[in-house]
Amino acid sequence: MTGESLKQTPLHRVHVDAGARLVPFGGWDMPVQYAGIIEEHRAVRTRAGLFDVSHMGEAEVTGSGAVAFVQRLVTNDLGRIAVGQAMYTPLCTPEGGIIDDLLVYRLGEARLMLVVNAANTDADLAWLRSHLGSGAALADISAETALLALQGPRAPAILARLTREPVDLIKYYWFRDGVEVAGRRAIVSRTGYTGEDGFELYIAAEDAPHLWGALLEAGKADGVVPAGLGARDTLRLEAGLLLHGNDMDRTTTPLEVGLGWTVKLQKGDFIGADVLRRQKAEGTARRLAGFVVDDRAIARHGFPILLDGRHAGHVTSGTFGPTVQKNIGLGFVPPAHASPGTRIAVEIRGRPVPATVVKTPFYTRPKAGAA
Repeated sequence: MTGESLKQTPLHRVHVDAGARLVPFGGWDMPVQYAGIIEEHRAVRTRAGLFDVSHMGEAEVTGSGAVAFVQRLVTNDLGRIAVGQAMYTPLCTPEGGIIDDLLVYRLGEARLMLVVNAANTDADLAWLRSHLGSGAALADISAETALLALQGPRAPAILARLTREPVDLIKYYWFRDGVEVAGRRAIVSRTGYTGEDGFELYIAAEDAPHLWGALLEAGKADGVVPAGLGARDTLRLEAGLLLHGNDMDRTTTPLEVGLGWTVKLQKGDFIGADVLRRQKAEGTARRLAGFVVDDRAIARHGFPILLDGRHAGHVTSGTFGPTVQKNIGLGFVPPAHASPGTRIAVEIRGRPVPATVVKTPFYTRPKAGAA
């Protein structure tokens, strides 16, 4: 795909002017880094970072049948969340394969917002429309919506300077609609993809440049930095958060990748339930596990995982973790070898490199007040 055919977020010109390095990602021209991946990663862990994630897709589902419609398509249970709350859930095929992982925001009793991955937006919307029944209407609001993620321990203090809303009182995975931030209306959500505290702000596309600048200015004394997709990836992997297209896809089920907690079989019928119910009872043939590489080599996506010299799985994600100071990764192994402490090997540049299966997440943020 050429640069001319790549989609651009409302902040594209801002990124170019800031000297960001832009790369194609999911059909979009996106900033992978500004000052540097490790520097941006450390800023988010210790201070704050601001991400442009406006490439994500958004759809609004309304009508008396909205909740029932989405409930039948996702594995998690919408009945467990109230208005003002968000839910993470896979969207599965009848075979239990993960079409996408998404956030569902309950904006009202009969109004939901679905947030999907950029590369999957068109396919997700087509899947949703193909199952749309009476009493529910679906609207693609991606083009009119921008999304900023302010992440890090200083995020609450920074955001508080731009609004009268007591944003620090918003609980994890809850949100407030209609919040005025720097004079612009936003949905402010206590969510993120970094393993740190922080917020995601859904705003009108035309307001993105103003709010981007306002947040960076408000956080200047705290050392906030603009951050790109490179740091977003190292941060999410340290936190044990999965990436669709790498760690899961239509060939993997939620139970295989450690998302069994999102599968609520007792809620009633939903697409993929039969396969997932059988897997729950019988077990799976493989399991996604975290591992740490013994030496300085980095295990990349697709590299073979070896057991006793034989191919037993493959790496789905791998990087150097700047906070944990280790080469970390996720990969599929037989269930009997998924327990922490199990010794495996990863084939890197033609040689087997020893590694150890460990419990994920690799990193957990310190509790408030901890040193």
